[in-house]
Amino acid sequence: MKLIRVALPVPLARYFDYLLPEECLVVKGARVIVPFGNQRKLGIVVDFPTETEVPTHKLKPVIEVLDTQSLFDNEIWSLLTWAANYYHAPLGEVLQSALPIKLRQGDSTERTTCDYFSVTEQGHNALANGVLIRAKKQQALLAELVQLAKVFEKPTACSPTAWKALMDKGLLEKVDVPFIAQSWQQRLADKPICNQQNRLVLNKQQSLIVSRLHFHQGYGAFLLNGVTGSGKTEVYLQVIDEVLKRGEQVLVLVPEIGLTPQTIQRFQARFNVEIDVLHSNLNDSQRLNAWLRAKNGESAIVIGTRSALFTQFDRLGLIIIDEEHDSSFKQQDGWRYHARDLAIWRAKHKGIPIILGTATPSLESLQNGKNGKFIELQLNARAGNAQFSRQQVIDLKTQRIYAGLSERLLAMMKSHLEKGNQVMLFLNRRGFAPVLLCHECGWICQCEACEKPYTYHQKSRVLRCHHCASQHIIPRQCGHCGSTHLITTGIGTEQLEQTLSQHFPQFNITRIDGDSTARKGSLEQHLAEIQSGKSQILIGTQMLAKGHHFPNVTLVAIVNVDSSLFSTDFRAEERLAQLYIQVAGRAGRAEKQGEVVLQTHYPDHPLLKSLLTEGYLSFAEQALSMRKLMGLPPFSAQVLFRATGRDNEKVVNFLQELTACLQQIITTPQWQGFQLLGPINAPMAKKAGHFRWQLIIQHAERGLIQQLLNQFDIVREQFLRNDIRLSVDIDPQDLG
Repeated sequence: MKLIRVALPVPLARYFDYLLPEECLVVKGARVIVPFGNQRKLGIVVDFPTETEVPTHKLKPVIEVLDTQSLFDNEIWSLLTWAANYYHAPLGEVLQSALPIKLRQGDSTERTTCDYFSVTEQGHNALANGVLIRAKKQQALLAELVQLAKVFEKPTACSPTAWKALMDKGLLEKVDVPFIAQSWQQRLADKPICNQQNRLVLNKQQSLIVSRLHFHQGYGAFLLNGVTGSGKTEVYLQVIDEVLKRGEQVLVLVPEIGLTPQTIQRFQARFNVEIDVLHSNLNDSQRLNAWLRAKNGESAIVIGTRSALFTQFDRLGLIIIDEEHDSSFKQQDGWRYHARDLAIWRAKHKGIPIILGTATPSLESLQNGKNGKFIELQLNARAGNAQFSRQQVIDLKTQRIYAGLSERLLAMMKSHLEKGNQVMLFLNRRGFAPVLLCHECGWICQCEACEKPYTYHQKSRVLRCHHCASQHIIPRQCGHCGSTHLITTGIGTEQLEQTLSQHFPQFNITRIDGDSTARKGSLEQHLAEIQSGKSQILIGTQMLAKGHHFPNVTLVAIVNVDSSLFSTDFRAEERLAQLYIQVAGRAGRAEKQGEVVLQTHYPDHPLLKSLLTEGYLSFAEQALSMRKLMGLPPFSAQVLFRATGRDNEKVVNFLQELTACLQQIITTPQWQGFQLLGPINAPMAKKAGHFRWQLIIQHAERGLIQQLLNQFDIVREQFLRNDIRLSVDIDPQDLG
């Protein structure tokens, strides 16, 4: 028997040794099934030690070896081991999170077979002869499928009912397609990489940037700072064209799934190459196949959300991070990595360029541009003939209000709609109303597990907690005084939709939020309705604010930002400024002049005045000066320790013990300059029945923060408790 060392997906920063028969062949990076207590666990082989601290007779043998080859290439192994060290996360958890779910479950690395379909001759005739004129959903789906390749997989974003009807009528048929492993160049055959008819003419700024990127060799982090509508995507596409001509692959990261449909459409219209998409709507088999295609060089472009960063490539040549400032790139549970920061590390060690595109750069990225770590490229003119939108503020104190909408805004909406344009309203609060209360005594119906008010959802007739997702039936009477006079206060997107349908019954409304897009394919369907002009009024939360191109939207209104103006989080103003610019950028993206309206009770707030009169970069300069004065990131590094548990007193005592341990480490002279804030209640002190306390540690030097955490790792197992969960967040983005 020989020794092997295995990393397991457990919250312990150490490895486990096992015995392996001499005749068994296994390599570093392979999966093995091992006994762990009374369980069987899947682990990753990390080493072959010659000796072990555990007596050999106490070691258990490996149950099964699943792979004869490593699942990780050298590049991704280096990235993951560095990330595990930097974020102080167990390597077993980090390695497994980078694998498709099927591989984590012990499935084979062999490609799973997919079902393929084609439109029958009968289907083509039915579409040409208008047979489905009364079945509009079936007709629309069939028309969409005809535009695809001759053979295709079932689209994820299609109505199951319409699909079944087309199959039953014989308009679609299942076909057998033998699998042939081919690189994306072989699949391309004699077709051109790029469809030149879709290639736009660049303006002078865009041309200079594309040339700069085209002639750049090796690593370079480029901050593409372009105002909304300046044509950043066209720059991406033309740079990608050059990378593909060299036979290399491209990784494009977008912050959330809501941005993928439009991005995919533009990429597919431009390129004839294999494009894979990785996001949460794919099933496990689809994710595994996409992962294998990129690894084997069968796909040329991979577009995905945060976790797509860990995709392995045969020949990666470029990484693009779209909306680099977005907080969605930071993982908020498990091991808390930042995809943007790890992507930069990956590009640097691979020796390839990375483009960070945004209209509102994060303060960290702006500072990296100032100190020479990033190369800043600016696009400050809108593409084509698009003009910058007119901006104005409506003081809500002087207006009559109808469910959050001022008379003046309603009049402006009427004017734009009657001209045949579209109007978009932004409200970052889903549901009908955020609070249900008693009109007699003021009692509020709240979630006991979070001690926060339930949100009233009128359409589904239920109360929901937006923090822990628990639900409650709508009470008939007050839980305190027994009164039946229960009323709602505040507004959500549902109420906005109801109010607008009463004011503008002749216009169609599309609402895009977490509730209306919960069903698979519904987001794509809503976006298609907006693009086709079927909907004239658009209502949305943050998922509608970023990255979308709606050429007929000429009026954008931000219904209320007041709750964001006064926050304990030092990043709140930066996020509000970014959100305002992103939302405002949806207006006037074609040749039509756009208008942006901001409703507020505080029109003289310094942040709003700065944004409206001087723009985002001026605000960012002021914010950076203030951060420097206060010693806050990016001029310092932070780590957040958060403890959660069901017994409040135990959680407090636990975190006090941890704080005392850390203070003991930093009392010696070489540890000068540390700031400890806490233990204090988390801004959200209770969630899902768990009390939450936290400690923030800050220092001007990131290296010393890492040294402190290395010291803490030595004693970390002393703070492992079954009743209290401790999380360590390096470079935290959310202090809530």
